[in-house]
Amino acid sequence: MTQAPQTRRTLLIAGAGAALAMGASGLLAPLRAQSLAPTPTMRGGDNNYLPGAPVVTRIGGGGFWLTGTVRRAGDGAPVPRARIQVWAHTTEGHERDERSHGAILTDANGAFRIEMPQIIPAFGQAHAHLAYDAAHDSNGFETVFLRPVMRSARETSLSADFVLRRA
Repeated sequence: MTQAPQTRRTLLIAGAGAALAMGASGLLAPLRAQSLAPTPTMRGGDNNYLPGAPVVTRIGGGGFWLTGTVRRAGDGAPVPRARIQVWAHTTEGHERDERSHGAILTDANGAFRIEMPQIIPAFGQAHAHLAYDAAHDSNGFETVFLRPVMRSARETSLSADFVLRRA
């Protein structure tokens, strides 16, 4: 196997390509994150939504954990202090009851975690509702409603992730 000689021209071209791939920070940028698509709103996700649910540390008696992350479309950067509202049909109330709603803010890494009563089936499915509501958040992204369905009503946790598009 022969190696092509390195000329000043090939080094300059290779160097320019590396500079473009490395970006301004000098670090290689992950290509996957550059094309991270936004999360579409799910059908039925906004059912029983109550605008302006209060920010809480927990909903009801607890026992079930709802977790997730919020990232920006395109580069995948975390979105800190994003306001995520959650609600569900639980052992303590129906999803239309105010006591079954609450909101939480994401941490510096765009993660959220909230404890709530055990989710139970409504209309044959155990599911939660989550919303990033642009009307009640100042981060400047489009509203997204999610309705993730659990595999089993016996599960004690559920995770849902948001990838948000600028409004």
